[in-house]
Amino acid sequence: MRKQRMSEVTSALSGQIAFGGDYNPEQWPEHVWLEDVRLMQEAGVNLVTVGVFSWALLEPEEGHYDFGWLDRVLNLLHAGGISVDLANATATPPPWFSRAYPQSLPVDERGVVRSYGARQAFCPSSPDYRSATARLTTAIVERYAAHPAVVMWHVHNEYGCHNQPCYCEVSGAAFQRWLERKYDDIDALNEAWGTAFWSQHYYRFDEITPPRQSGTFVNPTQVLDFARFSSDELLDCYRAEADILRAHSPLPVTTNFMGFSMGLDKPIDYWAWADHMDLVSNDHYLVAEDPRNFQELAMGADFVRGLASGGPWVLMEHSTSAVNWQPRNIAKRPGELRRNSLQHIARGADAALFFQWRAAKAGSEKFHSALLPHAGTDSRVWREVVELGADLVAIAEIVGSRVCGAAVAIIHDTDARWASELDSHPTIDASLLNETRLWHDALYRLGVTTDFRRSTDDLSSYGLVVVPMQYLMTDAGADSLKSFAGNGGTVVITYQSGIVDEDDHIRLGGYPGAFLSLTGTRIEEFYPLHEGEEVELTRYGSGRVFSELGRPLTSEVLAEFAGGPTAGSPAITRNRVGTGTVYYVGTSLTPAGARELVTEILTASSIPVPQKSGDDLEITRRSDGTRTWLFAINHGSADAVVTVDGVDLLTGAATEGTLTVASGGVAVVRETVA
Repeated sequence: MRKQRMSEVTSALSGQIAFGGDYNPEQWPEHVWLEDVRLMQEAGVNLVTVGVFSWALLEPEEGHYDFGWLDRVLNLLHAGGISVDLANATATPPPWFSRAYPQSLPVDERGVVRSYGARQAFCPSSPDYRSATARLTTAIVERYAAHPAVVMWHVHNEYGCHNQPCYCEVSGAAFQRWLERKYDDIDALNEAWGTAFWSQHYYRFDEITPPRQSGTFVNPTQVLDFARFSSDELLDCYRAEADILRAHSPLPVTTNFMGFSMGLDKPIDYWAWADHMDLVSNDHYLVAEDPRNFQELAMGADFVRGLASGGPWVLMEHSTSAVNWQPRNIAKRPGELRRNSLQHIARGADAALFFQWRAAKAGSEKFHSALLPHAGTDSRVWREVVELGADLVAIAEIVGSRVCGAAVAIIHDTDARWASELDSHPTIDASLLNETRLWHDALYRLGVTTDFRRSTDDLSSYGLVVVPMQYLMTDAGADSLKSFAGNGGTVVITYQSGIVDEDDHIRLGGYPGAFLSLTGTRIEEFYPLHEGEEVELTRYGSGRVFSELGRPLTSEVLAEFAGGPTAGSPAITRNRVGTGTVYYVGTSLTPAGARELVTEILTASSIPVPQKSGDDLEITRRSDGTRTWLFAINHGSADAVVTVDGVDLLTGAATEGTLTVASGGVAVVRETVA
């Protein structure tokens, strides 16, 4: 992990939380720019991202650069006291580039070339694209490395959002080279891929193609390796451009992640990428129709904090109100903008940035909300933006502090997610992300802060580790969890965990494979449930999605399946391992059942639960080692109460042991030191 340099950015902002967003002045006539800066000052904006999608204007023809307009913008922003996160503009090649280098266009799994006309229309392996981005990056950093407005560098934008993976011949040749480096010997690849099945044996690396669409299921290990390759190939693009920036400038470099990348077929391995970030940045957008989208936001922020090794990070993009790309783009309710922004801050962000500053009047994102909406300053959104700017100033003393008090970790290995989403599995209803969210939500409702970690990370600081549907598990990961339990920790392992090794080979001898001895429960056969079906349990309500036929070996049965073909089989067990405890859950519990079980486990593990009322009162703490701040955010429809003593920075009011947080309200309390 590179040293995180968020403090350099906040220091450049005079110790303030970064507030602002993407600024695209090129979409507007120049006379609007003066108004933009004046309104940014009115709102309290102190940082804007410039140039993300400016390649076509910065390089109107190959090798000819036009920086005049960008010079004027940066000078204007600096004169207005607004700092800049300057992008190197490589996210979307201009039409002239795609026409000149048609072989650089991405190809989908059916072999269809994806044309330009949208964004990210490039193959990550294309040497033409890589050469062009290197030249552009060099030209930008040489011109602006010493510009006083620039405080950080922004490489590309949302890598892999629209063009990953690419299945073209160039990618195919790069994939062959990647495989040869990984396996060295073709026989090793054949063993890892299980090519004896369906007559798939390879004799040379150059026989291998990307896993394009075929007559039926493609070799699953080939698909898994291609996901790994595709993430690495994009990372190579980032590293090449970041290295150029670092060679010319001492300022920190980042690119914006997309959290759990829900909806993407093959998300990037952000754990691997985080090691190359000077500071971790993330984009997050609520799913408007999700009734508990605020909990999904909390889970995503916790994950990004894990990528940042627990330190402060940048919320690079979120929305003031509606987005433009969901089936129904529902506007945020009054106060939701504030709650969402302060949720991210509560969970470790030292920046609250948005897409974008001024709502566009043309293009695909013209209905995407912005800090300055179509309705202008006489609007609810603008008033809430100004109020948020004042809130961030009021709580600026938390800058540099870290989220504290997390006694629970949730394991999330990227390989496990990739492998769990391969074809031809026991049921399409089993979802690693859904199961992860179920357990995070149960802890969230209780006010328990959770971190995200990999199975191979040092887990010794936690009392409880949850392993939700980690289908692929390496020997090293299994050993790490076994050591954690053996040394007194509590582990919860769910169904479809530990089933395969890193090559997606079944671990023989009974499920849950890698965790058979750890759980002390042997499963011999899966019984997925019908769509929408539930199976009654003898305790903890009912199960969904999955049931299993098995028996306890050394474990104690806490609940059995009470009906169907698995009746009498263990549904939830508890096993003693060394001085620790391992729970196994062979089905997907209802939210009520998960909360009941989690409450029992927390009590048995002596993990404290905050004293608060209401499931939807979100409680998080940040600390700088001397002072502690409690964030209380009420997403519920009724007022809620939390036990806390201190001063609310947002109102200046002192609490007297308890604090009532109104429905939809937020408090940030500097706690009194006893």
